[in-house]
Amino acid sequence: MRRKTLLTLVTVFGLVATPAVASAGQSGGWEGTWTASAHRPHEGFAPNWSLEGFADQTVRQVVRVSQGGPAVRIQLSNKYGTTPLTVTGATIAKATHGAAVESVRPLTFKARKQAVIPPGGQVASDTAFLPVRPLESLAVTLYFAKPTGPVTYHAVAEATTYRAAGDHRDDRDGAAFTETSQSWYLLSGVQVIDPNPRRDVVVAFGDSITDGFGAGPNTNDRYPDELAERLRGRLGVLNQGIGANQVLADTGFGGDSALNRFKSDVLSQPRVRTVIILEGVNDIGLSEIEVPGLPPRPPVTAAQLIAGHRELVRQAREKGLRVIGATILPYKGAAYYTERGEKVRDEVNTWIRTSGVYDAVVDFDRVMADPKDADALNPAYDVGDRLHPNAVGYKAMAAAIDLRSL
Repeated sequence: MRRKTLLTLVTVFGLVATPAVASAGQSGGWEGTWTASAHRPHEGFAPNWSLEGFADQTVRQVVRVSQGGPAVRIQLSNKYGTTPLTVTGATIAKATHGAAVESVRPLTFKARKQAVIPPGGQVASDTAFLPVRPLESLAVTLYFAKPTGPVTYHAVAEATTYRAAGDHRDDRDGAAFTETSQSWYLLSGVQVIDPNPRRDVVVAFGDSITDGFGAGPNTNDRYPDELAERLRGRLGVLNQGIGANQVLADTGFGGDSALNRFKSDVLSQPRVRTVIILEGVNDIGLSEIEVPGLPPRPPVTAAQLIAGHRELVRQAREKGLRVIGATILPYKGAAYYTERGEKVRDEVNTWIRTSGVYDAVVDFDRVMADPKDADALNPAYDVGDRLHPNAVGYKAMAAAIDLRSL
């Protein structure tokens, strides 16, 4: 995609271009405690390492889990790779500050230190006996001896990833990790053992508002983070948001559409009980403007978006999931706002509230609206682009969710 395209998207999404497995199934006691949805390698909204990949380099990624357990394992994805990708070695540890860690545990893959991830595939590590508490931060460190080529990644992490030259997977002080990025690489999941064989995982599924753009780096203030804090480990909360994602259309910068990634990102997660679906504003907005590098398309209609939501609900119900519909937040004044698009948003939100298709509804539209203008985001909750909430706004979103509905 040309740089002109990215500059247009930076304007639309308020993004600032600064440096930045085999499924466990429903058995075995594994439950998700952290996830990140996979993207194709891409130049992205801000500088990242996905296209260049890694060679004789170590990457350390810090994530905060939602629920705890006596042991842990990771999942690595080569979903968009075209060749086998070799991870020479890996560790997991308790994160302390920056790239520093403690309680380092080696990770193995089928009893081997090295993992080879097939093109389009994923792998899970063996069990690592590292007790994990709810809301604890872990550091996953991967060493790549040979050139990887472009790697599957997650663009908008709102968290710092660290890189070092050479093999530093066992380092504790973090001093060698002198380069940073604001994306995650290959790491698609962290799971813990739960001895209680029941469904008790919630997936937050959506676009950049679920992904947490605007929360601030390393603050863990995304709305799914705030929901996890309310639950305090009683349920796992997985964030499967992707910035610029759409219900109906695939894009390189916004990932596969909600319809095309719902199976992998929600239905394939072990022991999922509930999914919260917050999607649609990008379908509306991006069909209202010309984006260089993307083919023009007619403005999206409410009927098309409603049909997409119905299909997501159908897929979830087939797997026995409880489905919560979230109304689309106000966005008047955002770069891709139009009055025509606003009418579509209103119609879709009315359907979400009144159709009875969803098991429950969380009305983010009304919670987040400006008291003086219901079509606009409350200034107290606005990160500054009239589209994305700030940390206070994300906390208000999490507080609006009735925990009994989960």
